[in-house]
Amino acid sequence: MYQQPAYAESDIAALHAGMHAWSFATLVTHGRSGLQSTPLPFLFDADRGPQGTLVTHLARHNPVYADLREANEVLVIFQGPHAFVSPSWYENQMTFPTWNYTLIHARGKPVLDESEAAVMRTLRRTVARYDTPLGGAWNFEAIPMSHTGSRLKVIGVLEIPITTLSGKMKLNQDKSVEDRRGVVAALEALGEPDGLAVARLIRAQPDMHDAFPSQPIASPP
Repeated sequence: MYQQPAYAESDIAALHAGMHAWSFATLVTHGRSGLQSTPLPFLFDADRGPQGTLVTHLARHNPVYADLREANEVLVIFQGPHAFVSPSWYENQMTFPTWNYTLIHARGKPVLDESEAAVMRTLRRTVARYDTPLGGAWNFEAIPMSHTGSRLKVIGVLEIPITTLSGKMKLNQDKSVEDRRGVVAALEALGEPDGLAVARLIRAQPDMHDAFPSQPIASPP
């Protein structure tokens, strides 16, 4: 990614938190058919490897699957909250519109596992991560293996031990406290979920702690 020092995020804990929060990410491969991509829900094991390991599952007939069998490296793109920023919101308006955004790139060599045990383990983890917290009546374990078994044969588990991890948090760090205060106020007034998330991230910047002494942080509607 194009990286400017003001926006670079190298804190490993912040990068891990971003990958967990923005876990529906885009897998990018390059193979005989050229560049391909597919969105996937990723689990993240922070304690497996120096920079962690990504785990997901996908259909074996997905075109990227053939690439994974031969790839030496793949890229996973985690896109966080983003928002358009108008110069009208700044105190100093001698500048131009921009876009605030949050982004993490993870690279590594893919490892495939097609064993039924690995697929079931990953499916159970995925259900526990995304469905169980919703508290619904559906129960994955209640589905008979006569129904589940056929699906296990067409799914593969993908693990990516991360070798390179980089992040970019473009959140007006190069602007004054007054300009950023104007951005926060405007985004919170608009009330859009991504904009509110960007506003919360700007509020959390160390030099912004005293910018809103009596105002609570806005939450999504």
